[in-house]
Amino acid sequence: MARIFGMALLFAILGLTGCATTGGKTAEAGFPEKVVYHISDSEIASVAMNNIKNHLNANPQAKIVVVTHGKGIDFLLDGAADKAGNPYDIKVQELKARGVTFDVCNNTLAGRKIDPKSVLPEADIVPSGVAEVSKLQSQQGYVYLKP
Repeated sequence: MARIFGMALLFAILGLTGCATTGGKTAEAGFPEKVVYHISDSEIASVAMNNIKNHLNANPQAKIVVVTHGKGIDFLLDGAADKAGNPYDIKVQELKARGVTFDVCNNTLAGRKIDPKSVLPEADIVPSGVAEVSKLQSQQGYVYLKP
């Protein structure tokens, strides 16, 4: 009986060590955290950028890509501001400086007849926003977040 108890205790201890994390970080060494934030409506752009800022504060090494399409591209256009009149470009520049990538859907630009030159210089234009989200998830191992 003591032998069975000892074996059970050993397995329990080994099982718990597999659940341990260091400093609250859950990403394993050698496997960077990669996340795609999908924005299809600029109404949530401020919330999304605050989420991203908080995300980077928790894990500065996280690789974050923001993919936009439809009405979600609007905050990445020249002169865009939130409801309080605060320009988005400053927050975008701050996040870009922290390594965040911003992607704008070219299909949306073409469909809405928006000049690509009006896209903030911090953003890249990709052929299709939804295809970019799919590629990041299926081919590059990104986790999907929709704020």
